[in-house]
Amino acid sequence: MKEEIMVKDERTKKLLLGLLFDAMGMLTFTIPLVGEFADVVWAPLAGFLMSYMYKGRVGRVAGILTFVEEILPFTDVIPSFTLTWLYTYYIQRKR
Repeated sequence: MKEEIMVKDERTKKLLLGLLFDAMGMLTFTIPLVGEFADVVWAPLAGFLMSYMYKGRVGRVAGILTFVEEILPFTDVIPSFTLTWLYTYYIQRKR
């Protein structure tokens, strides 16, 4: 029973962190011109955070995709952390 609680807490923790990180990534989009330069700093950090949060193949692939999504202009609106959470805990679990 205690393990079930820990798993749910881990899921919730990753969801909340993911929402925060997605908001941070979108925040740079709200500042014209300056935001795109901020992505140069945020993109590698976001990629690292993604691969740290999600281990294995999912983390590696999501980390690369997050880096690319954050470094490309005008793609900051994609919530990559939240999408990875949905994939990990709902789509992948159903398989």
